[in-house]
Amino acid sequence: MPASLVLRPFARPDFDRLLAYGTTEELLQLWAGGFFTYPLDVAQLERYLLMDIGDPPTSRAFTALDRAGVPVGHIRLTRIDRLNRVAAVAHVLVFDEFRGRGFGREMLTQVLRIGFDELGLHRIELLVFDFNQPAVAAYQHAGMVIEGRLRDVRQMGDTHWSVYEMSMLEDEWHNRQGTRQHLPLDNPLT
Repeated sequence: MPASLVLRPFARPDFDRLLAYGTTEELLQLWAGGFFTYPLDVAQLERYLLMDIGDPPTSRAFTALDRAGVPVGHIRLTRIDRLNRVAAVAHVLVFDEFRGRGFGREMLTQVLRIGFDELGLHRIELLVFDFNQPAVAAYQHAGMVIEGRLRDVRQMGDTHWSVYEMSMLEDEWHNRQGTRQHLPLDNPLT
């Protein structure tokens, strides 16, 4: 089944879409999880772009485009640790008018493909607020496993929000994709 969206590197022309989702502290927390400070501004997004520079980069942010080239969301693969072969998914945002169409799950699946198939990672993890059940369900549908719950990690007004930690390992990815990879027989790790 062909992908209904493509990921392209996040760039300055994408700033306005993200700025629209930083208009309240709560909304900014929901998709950025404390990474940005409220109110979100262009200077923060300029610094955000710089995180993807490096040889090799330790982070890659993407804008998701539908088949017509219309931006439908944003996602980031971050904390890419090539030595330990781990990374994290962060800043997952499906724009309001595109929610409920499976784009979040597909964005995650494409980032998992980049991490496991292109970068050769062993583990990819993410944090999601426990009350965000549509996101939790989409991540589980994509194959992510809940490993635990971190209680009261973010304060919003008079309340605290908790998060689930979720992950997927490379063998789980390859089993789901039917692309089981084997280490060479002479590999000292076997």
